[in-house]
Amino acid sequence: MARLAEGSMTIGDADSTLTQEQIHSHIVESLATLDLDGKSVAVVVPDATRSVPMGKLLPAVHEALAGRATEVKVLIALGTHAAMSEEALGKFLGYEPGNIEATYPGWTVHNHEWWDEDTFADLGVIPAEDVTRYSGGRLEDVPMHVIVNKMAVEADVNLVVGPVLPHEVVGMSGGNKYFFPGLSGHDVIDISHWVGALISSFEIIGTLGVTPVRELINAATDRIPGPKYCVAVVTEAGTSELHSVSVGTTVQAWAAAAGIAAASHITYLDRPYKRVVSVVPEMYEDVWTGAKGFYKMEPVVAEGGELILFAPHITEISEMHPGIAKIGYHNRDYFAKQWDKFKDHPWGELAHSTHLRGMGTYDAETGEEKNRVTVTLASQVPRDVVEAYNLKYMDPADVDLEEMAKDPDTLIVPNAGEVLHRLKDQ
Repeated sequence: MARLAEGSMTIGDADSTLTQEQIHSHIVESLATLDLDGKSVAVVVPDATRSVPMGKLLPAVHEALAGRATEVKVLIALGTHAAMSEEALGKFLGYEPGNIEATYPGWTVHNHEWWDEDTFADLGVIPAEDVTRYSGGRLEDVPMHVIVNKMAVEADVNLVVGPVLPHEVVGMSGGNKYFFPGLSGHDVIDISHWVGALISSFEIIGTLGVTPVRELINAATDRIPGPKYCVAVVTEAGTSELHSVSVGTTVQAWAAAAGIAAASHITYLDRPYKRVVSVVPEMYEDVWTGAKGFYKMEPVVAEGGELILFAPHITEISEMHPGIAKIGYHNRDYFAKQWDKFKDHPWGELAHSTHLRGMGTYDAETGEEKNRVTVTLASQVPRDVVEAYNLKYMDPADVDLEEMAKDPDTLIVPNAGEVLHRLKDQ
């Protein structure tokens, strides 16, 4: 066991994978050192848009809490994603749908119902001057109202269990990000995501340490009462294996895992490619989530090049965020230089729009928008819809990956969305 970040208990590294016995024993032994006796515990986990073998992790967590915790509620940190069905929950968490009691006796599972204001606890307002400081001066006169799922507030202890990966908004995902935006109301989501957009996904994705966005997230999380612990894991890309498991506070464990994820989930290339084809896996059910296939590859697309999101299973842009239809996909400057026009639109949707459109410029005098790369969507979303959103359409039936791969200026990326690609000189 190593202590890669002060206070964390870590096993594993980026160059190897752990056995199930190592994973189980490390979690049980590490959680045994924490003050959980007689406490109610909220176990906060991701949804299925994060590839992580929860069935390898939760049995150990259950064993560690059995006979110690007075109550355990598992909270699915949806952010603003669609709720998971009972069938999907069972498959993801490792129990027979409809019979969680057989696998995890005493536990209950709850989607974060972000659409229902009655499910939130109000933790007050972070003053505008603090938001300005945390954001590195990017926002002024913007207070941040902190509301979070009341089950996280009512629990004596929160225990996050989930992966750490390069992330387009915060730098590296995980840790306190499972509370905000995972269990959050809109204000923290909108403000933190817009700060990330102002920095740009291109710049912030894969950044280690406490970025301005994580400063905002940490400040909001500090308002949740009680200890906040974390089992932070790093997966082996494209498999159900784990490189590492780190246990500690949500800050300690996250920091340890982030360092390992930076080694395992960032691939450095010698040169950019004129055309990149991201093969979007089926765990991403819409463009809102499947856009990760762009975020992780944008840095290696050549200036004036094209990124194709090949997602023949995707049928819609976003059922949960119909407001995207009002704005389409545009670069950061398009919104920032027309702020009076867009400032009342949900900032989280503005941020998503910029993240998928990528780097570019906008001339407010001429109305001309110039984008660094072309973003093409090859899915079941109809041509007229794709083009109305300011993206390029391609019929997925016309995508021949084998033929495309023969082109030396084309990079085909299977299972796109989790491994970040950057150029060695970036």
